[in-house]
Amino acid sequence: MDDWFLQSGSGARFDWGPVGAQRLAAGVACVVVVDVLSFTTSVTVAVESGTRVFPYAWRDESASRFADEMGARLAVGRRMATPAFPWSLSPAALRSAPFAPRLVLPSPNGSAIAAAAGESLVIAGCLRNASAVGRWLARQGFGTVDRPVAVIASGERWPDGTLRPALEDLLGAGAVLAALRKHSGGPLSPEAAAAADCFEATPDVVIAVTGSASGRELADGGFAGDVDIATEADVCDIVPILTDGAFAAAG
Repeated sequence: MDDWFLQSGSGARFDWGPVGAQRLAAGVACVVVVDVLSFTTSVTVAVESGTRVFPYAWRDESASRFADEMGARLAVGRRMATPAFPWSLSPAALRSAPFAPRLVLPSPNGSAIAAAAGESLVIAGCLRNASAVGRWLARQGFGTVDRPVAVIASGERWPDGTLRPALEDLLGAGAVLAALRKHSGGPLSPEAAAAADCFEATPDVVIAVTGSASGRELADGGFAGDVDIATEADVCDIVPILTDGAFAAAG
């Protein structure tokens, strides 16, 4: 099979969505999932509080059964949260909800990418912890030709289910890649370098994300607080690693 899509010879690589993750995962040592609005942002908020987060790729009845099997609370859709079920994909809701030791977080975007990563080590990255992730990767020896890393921007979905590249995820992935480059990771593939350059060339990331299609969608739907939390740049030093099926803080 042709391997032009693997970005071989680069220590840091970049692609989009579950298919990109699946294609690149076989050739890298680590996959960083970036879903700024809001899966990986929610993961950082939950893991900061000590919660173990189980990603789940489907938001249907099977998620409830999976939560029961894991002995975990189930996060529902943003608009489905109730006093009895206050945990949702909303970072603002998670921040104010009662502590849950174990939480299942369904997401057809971020969770699906984590599942597509196969046997690779999986890390949750976003704007809140981009510098921490880049620094940790470099310290662990990831992001080199011998131990390459793939940073995957989640994107959103069009109504027909196809991938909609999303600005906030491009910037979040670029932030991780720029931080890795700063700590001597690389070389970056042309795709990864372009993502890092895009982040560094954006004069105001908060304004860009807030004014993006996804940011406006959330704000218009009453969830501007989620956008505010997602754009808290580098306020989190937690690096969530997927271990035994759940995200927990790196030691």
